[in-house]
This record gives sequence, C-alpha cells and structure tokens, in this order.
Amino acid sequence: MDKQAVTSADIAAAERVLGIAQTGPERDLLAGALAAQIDLARARRAVPLDERLAPACVFDPRLPGFAPPPAAPLRLPAADAPFPGDDDAAIAFAPARLQAAWVRAGHLTATRLAAICLDRIARLDPAIGAFARLNPAALDEAAALDARAARGDWAGPLHGVPWGCKDLIDTAGLVTDRGAEPFLGRLPEQDAVAVRRLRAAGAVLLGKTTVGALGYGDVWHGGRTRNPWNTEEGASGSSAGSAAAAAAGLCGFALGTETLGSIVAPAARCGAVGLRPSFGRIARTGTMPLCPSLDRLGPLCRDAGDAALILALLNGADPDDPSSLDIPFGGDAGRDPEGLRLGILAADFADPSAEAARAAIEHCRALGVVPVPVELPALPWESLVSLLMAEAAASFEPLTLSGADDLLARQDESAWPNQFRLARFLSAVDHIQLDRLRRRGMMAMRDLLAGVDLLAAPFGVGALPTLAAFTGHPCLCLPVGFTLSPPRPSAGIAADAPANAPARRVPAALCLWGRLFDEAPMLALGHALARRCALDLRPPHGLTGAT
Repeated sequence: MDKQAVTSADIAAAERVLGIAQTGPERDLLAGALAAQIDLARARRAVPLDERLAPACVFDPRLPGFAPPPAAPLRLPAADAPFPGDDDAAIAFAPARLQAAWVRAGHLTATRLAAICLDRIARLDPAIGAFARLNPAALDEAAALDARAARGDWAGPLHGVPWGCKDLIDTAGLVTDRGAEPFLGRLPEQDAVAVRRLRAAGAVLLGKTTVGALGYGDVWHGGRTRNPWNTEEGASGSSAGSAAAAAAGLCGFALGTETLGSIVAPAARCGAVGLRPSFGRIARTGTMPLCPSLDRLGPLCRDAGDAALILALLNGADPDDPSSLDIPFGGDAGRDPEGLRLGILAADFADPSAEAARAAIEHCRALGVVPVPVELPALPWESLVSLLMAEAAASFEPLTLSGADDLLARQDESAWPNQFRLARFLSAVDHIQLDRLRRRGMMAMRDLLAGVDLLAAPFGVGALPTLAAFTGHPCLCLPVGFTLSPPRPSAGIAADAPANAPARRVPAALCLWGRLFDEAPMLALGHALARRCALDLRPPHGLTGAT
C-alpha cells in the first residue's frame, strides 16, 4: 500500500470496527497522515523480537503505601496419618507432604511411589488425557533419590514426591510443545526456574501435563483433557492436565499457570485445590509468555497445606523475569481461622449455582470466621479482558503475521487464532484507558480488603474473579461440596456428549482471595474448611462417562 492509498471511505469503514465516529473533514486530515503511521508499524513488525524479551512497562500490583506482611517463619498444617501398607490408592491420594513423610520414615521408597503413579496413569489416563507425555527417566530419578536416602542424604521437603508439569513450562530434554501444532517437537535446552526449584526440593518429574493450545481451554493437539469425575465433559483450562492429574491421584501434585482462570477454573471443575499466588511472587523464567502483566505459576494439588509448601519452595525472583519480586512467604498456614473477617459479596452467593458455596460459608461461621457484607464498585471490570487479548496477540504476533496460526486445529470464533486477529483492531487509546481502569480496580481491591482479612465467592460468579486477576491478588480455589450437573461446556466448547447425557455428581468449589503477598490466612482457612467439609474426593473408580 503506498502513502496515497488510504481514503476517507477507508477511515469511515474503520470507524465502524472501532465503534467511533468522525466528521468528513477530520477523515480527510487523517487520510494524509495515516500512510506514514502505517510505515512505522511495518518497520517495527519487520524486526523479530525474542519471545523472552519483556515489555519495558512492567506491571507492579503494589500501590503507593503498600507494606508486605511482617516477615515470619512458615508454619504448615500437620501431615500425619498411618501408612496404608499395600493400599496403593490410599498412597496415591494422600497429600504430597504425607507421601514425603512416609518416604522419609522408610515406609515407602521414591521408586515405589513413582511406580504407583505410573501404573495409575497407564490404567486411567487413556480416559482422562491428563498427560501429554511421560518422562522416560522418572523411575531412574526416583531410584537416584532412593540411593541418596540410603546414604542419609535428603534432597528436600518433597524428596520422592512425583509431580506433573504443565506443558508450557520448559523441561530440559523433554518436549514442551505448548499443546499447539506450530510448536510440535519443541525441545527446551534448560529447565524453567520453577522446575529447577522443584527438582532441588526432591520432587520426581513424571511428565508433562496437557495444556489447552497456547494456554487456552482444554483442547490441545492431542485431543481434549477430561474431568475425572465425568469424562463426558472437558477438564476446563488451560491447566487442564495438571488439575485432572492431581484430582485423579495420578501424581502427588502438579504445576499450573494462570492468566485469567487457568488454575482456578480446572481446579473447580476437577475437584482439585488450586492456588494462584500474588503476581510476581514466583519467577516465570522458562515459562511460555502469554500476557506478561498477568501470567502466574501456581500448584494444583489435593491439600491446602501442600499448596503452602509448594509455594514456599517456588517463591522468589529471578533476574530474567523483571516482574518477579523477592518478598518472603511465611506465616501460619495451619492456624485456627477463628476471628478472621471474610468479605462476602451477597449478590454472588444469591446465584442458583452457589448452593455448595453458601453451605461453605455456614461452615466458616462454625469455624469462628466472621462473614462481613462487602460491595464491589459497579464499573465495567469485564472490559479489562481486552488488555489480556492485546498482550496475547503481541506474544504470538509471529503466528498471526506469518499465517502459522492456521496450523492450530481449533479455529472457532472464541479460539486463540481468531482472538489474536481480533486484537489487531483494538484501539491503542482504549488500551491506555483500560490500564487506568485497572489501577482503579487495584484501588477498589485495596479498599475492599481494608476492612476484612479475606474475600469469598462461589467459583465462576460475578466480577471479582476477573478484577482480582488483573489486580494481582492471590486466589485459592477448593472443593467444598458436590452438585449434580449434566456435561458442561468449557472455554467456548460445548461438552461433546449426547444431548440427553445424564447429570453426574461432580465437585463444587469456593474461591478465597487474600491481600497481596499475604497468602497464609487464605491457606489456613482453606485447610480448616477442607477438614470440616471432609469430602471424599476420589473420582469414581473406573471413571464415569466416556472411555
């Protein structure tokens, strides 16, 4: 296109796309200037930018005057139970801290524990699809840890615990293809920082858990990851494999990532405990960049105490992640929650789907927690999602401009390829204004949490989940009951089950939000609430639904 090619008619058509209107004379003035602006954009697009290059503007969730909680040692809930002997299922579903304690006590070897999980994967995962690939060295790594233990040399608090790693977190020598066709066969040379920290703690990598293509949904190039409670529906996304694997007892815990719901959504669907820490707490070096101002890593497991331990092991900055912060993680994650003030958005709990969450609040009352009504300012928080779309489109601009986005199998209206293309039509001015609205949201969350210790809402209801993702606040999602439900859609995909598919008994979740960099009270209440609810969180033997 030459510099005279843009006409007033072109501009008028573009205005309809942007939702604005200008006069004829204004369009004539623009027509003469747009060609130079287009040339500048083309010059920039011609320069390849390494995906690891962070934006110059780095998001910091801390408002002026922020002070982290006083430094304190981390105290975890007790993890003590008799060793179940030959009951492999009981071993598989035990909390990771208990598995590690049994290994350290000599009741169990790392090799046997890894073999139990690998056997479960072989038998159950064909119906779930939680693992994209296994680590061929898993048993060797476990045997090496057993040899160290025989010498009295313990690697760390997760010595011998098998885990699964979301397949957009790099693992040296083990394919990490991000669930997406354009990256098939991608082989990292180095472990991500989080992987190195877990290896140092003694965890045994079983394999790569499935991820919705490029961090979206539960569909990847190998198929769809399914909810172990009802395999006629997806596991939700995008940490679908990590949540499903933890919930089905295929590993001690798994590592996930979240931009907007990718830890908490599959945790809620599958009946796992999902922790999204404060933004910046865990360095993301070696993790696929999707939205630099939103992306976070966090554990998916079966126990809030495990989530606290794993967060402690992962906590800390890295120089190659300019968003990461060195803020100590501590506090009493096993304390009695009596006296905690829990902010409740009444309208969210009035939703018909919130029955289990309402019951959970009554359990909180019985624990001595004080529910306090709070209100979120009625502003268009959902519009912040356009920030996410713009960042994601920038991260994967090479796919869009080269046409390689056509390689992605999923090409419907809500899938990434279309969202990347759609983002090209977002207004830069609107983007800056959305950033200002984001700061307004940070102020709103600060004010909400000024009079309470925590916030609570049923999963998937109201504006709080979206707002808190953009403000950087931590969230804990945990199962608090069950509900009967027919197969449900996830991330724009209908459940691929017959129209008359029966309702199944599936977990129902509650979400808790805490103050920035103050996760311990949230984890303490989560642990106490789980103990009080005392749910049997083992999915049906043989799995329910499709095979």
